[in-house]
Amino acid sequence: MKRSRFTEEQIIGVLKQHESGISTADLCREHGISSGTFYKWKAKFGGLEVSDARRLEALEDENAKLKKLLAEQLLDNAILKDVASKKW
Repeated sequence: MKRSRFTEEQIIGVLKQHESGISTADLCREHGISSGTFYKWKAKFGGLEVSDARRLEALEDENAKLKKLLAEQLLDNAILKDVASKKW
């Protein structure tokens, strides 16, 4: 997946500027982003502080690792069941 040009801190800074009264079109032009990108950021990071965003990223990473471990475990179980069910 492509990494963003902007860090979470920068994204939250842009959203704070919008909350202070700068229009969406001006912010998008200033930072070189589309309005769609801005609204995606607002949906994901709206109302978060920088520390909350870092915690969210850490939790997402941990969740991905746990999902990978679960998939590997389920695959191992399926293989063992298949071997145990066959007659020799």
